[in-house]
Amino acid sequence: MRILANENFQRVAVEALREDGHDVAWVWEDGRGSSDAAIPERAQSENRPVATFDKDFGELAFRSRLPSSSGVILFRVSGTVEVQTRLIRLALRGPVEGAARFTTVTNERIRSRTLPAS
Repeated sequence: MRILANENFQRVAVEALREDGHDVAWVWEDGRGSSDAAIPERAQSENRPVATFDKDFGELAFRSRLPSSSGVILFRVSGTVEVQTRLIRLALRGPVEGAARFTTVTNERIRSRTLPAS
């Protein structure tokens, strides 16, 4: 899966996803300091869902209707970095719908809904 990991992703999680075969572009490496509004635009141009821990992306996607065709995966997982990384890896091994979807991953479940057209 092609993913745009937001700046707030831990390095260990990004490296683990890459080890799992995901094509992960990481904002911390090549776009540090980008505005929240720039992230979905980049994701759309690169055809990658945004993977983030930042709840502001829900606001951007639903109320501001920023480009959403690539999708957003919001991680609301808790625990140590190791526990979070394990949950992220598990969530992305399953059928996470990315395109035009807002998916929330918690310690207990995965929820997904269609994003409004931009």
